[in-house]
Amino acid sequence: MIDITAENFETEVLLASQTVPVLVDFWAPWCGPCKSLSPILEKLELAYGGRFVLAKVNSDEQQQLSTAFGIRSLPTCVLMMEGKPVDGFMGALPEGKLREFLDKHLPSEDALEAEAEAQEALEELESGDVDAALQRLAQALEKDPANDDARFDYIKLLIQTGHFDVAQTTLAPTLTRIPAALRFEALQQWLKALEFAANHDRGDWSLDQFDALIAANKRDFDARFDKSRVLIAQGAWTQALDELLEIVMRDKSWGEQAPRKTFVALLELMTPPKPKAGPQAVGKSAGGIELAGHAAVQEDEQSALVSTYRRKLSMALN
Repeated sequence: MIDITAENFETEVLLASQTVPVLVDFWAPWCGPCKSLSPILEKLELAYGGRFVLAKVNSDEQQQLSTAFGIRSLPTCVLMMEGKPVDGFMGALPEGKLREFLDKHLPSEDALEAEAEAQEALEELESGDVDAALQRLAQALEKDPANDDARFDYIKLLIQTGHFDVAQTTLAPTLTRIPAALRFEALQQWLKALEFAANHDRGDWSLDQFDALIAANKRDFDARFDKSRVLIAQGAWTQALDELLEIVMRDKSWGEQAPRKTFVALLELMTPPKPKAGPQAVGKSAGGIELAGHAAVQEDEQSALVSTYRRKLSMALN
């Protein structure tokens, strides 16, 4: 339980709710229902074992915060997640109703355990232990199949390590969704390119062999597309984008728009991930000074590259 004031509201509620839900309880010393609600909330905070944080606001002393939230009666509770209010209630609810309210929004214990497994997997990957990272991510998905972040990281690592069959099996459920998430469609296009390079007759061609066909016929789109997939397999993604763009500029609908779809997939995979929430992730020091470290500069350069190719595709399609 945390007592909230105007001074610590941003840190203890807005920023904290980026990583764990915060239930803000607006109360006052003279409020009878507040006195009956408060011990139940404190009991539930302990019972839920860190799945949410209870933050209490004395409305008499913190009228600015009460006004900002439009509080008209006490007690009023507001659930904050990712820096925004997502739900709330007024009055002293019984414990059963409070549990229903919390369970509707809070991640389950399995989901929290899965998230911890996924985080440990990323740490193991950074240390170079790829096998351990794969095992952790598999365990995370087993505990929480709905964790799309863990699923994406797992499939991506499976692809990178050549486990194409397992990657395809793990990816398959996401492709039946309507609409399918772009990042999973991007993984599918990447996987197709790698499987082509591994299994197709042209998969081990040199680039010069493709260039000879293209020089003889600029509209040999099969050669251009196959070349792009070989380039993708080699990790030469910007060169692959250039080849795909050549097809799109000459024939937007060729191959059921496979070149455009592959182009968009590469851009999605090349886009730097959004920074995780928290004071260190927003690029500022504790004093609020903007920071621009080496990693930030690299992300800016990568983002600029992606933006450039997005504009090129837009021009080719218009």
